[in-house]
Amino acid sequence: MSNDTSPTPDSTAQALSPDDFDALDQDLDAMREHDEEIPQWEFCEGFMAALVCTRRTIEPAEYWPVLLGDGFVPARHMEFVWRWKRRWREIEQGLDADVQSLDDEQAWQPEVLDTRGAIASLPEEERADMAGEDIPSFAQVWALGFMYAVENWPDEWTPPRDKEAAGMLDEALDSIVALTEDDRGKPVLSMYSEDGPPSVSQQRVDDFGDAIWGVYDLRRLWRSMGPRVETVRKEATPGRNDPCPCGSGKKYKKCHGAG
Repeated sequence: MSNDTSPTPDSTAQALSPDDFDALDQDLDAMREHDEEIPQWEFCEGFMAALVCTRRTIEPAEYWPVLLGDGFVPARHMEFVWRWKRRWREIEQGLDADVQSLDDEQAWQPEVLDTRGAIASLPEEERADMAGEDIPSFAQVWALGFMYAVENWPDEWTPPRDKEAAGMLDEALDSIVALTEDDRGKPVLSMYSEDGPPSVSQQRVDDFGDAIWGVYDLRRLWRSMGPRVETVRKEATPGRNDPCPCGSGKKYKKCHGAG
């Protein structure tokens, strides 16, 4: 990453702690006082994961306005940017690790929320205050953030010509799109608390695992293929007796084609 105002964390940067994620939430809350469109961290987390996987490196100056608006000035939010960079490095390290199971301590795990589980664990009177509200499903906001990045840089997600690679891309993206949908399965467990009221279906948990592996596939796919190569189209040279394209009115052979 470059074009930013804080130092880049090295490869041994310490993993973000719960306090760090709380600080990121607080920074976003403060930004939201001036711009109600500022997203939650879970959305930012998904957006970042997509950027880490994108075929071409998207620079901060290009993605900050898309995520946090034209009014975001990195120099005014140094702590936020520093934690962002640390999390970016964590995601890279996790996705580049040779893991065979998501239980591996090196495996990358998205920072996602079980908001329904959190609400279900509240006292009854507090839950009643939220009745009728549209509460996102587990990992839904993360998936929406990921796809938001994909949609904003569509050229970098164009299917490759190779059929096998194109199929890999489609399957990986489909696994993430599945999480953008509501979890309508029977709740069987809580991702908020081990002993909390059920709030997530088993299908949702399975889909979440598929989406994580899908991100691994996307990272490997684009890294193996590299940035897209733009086709350079050379303009046809005018015939010697054709009018010169400079607009002089002379024949090409008597103007820019002379010599």
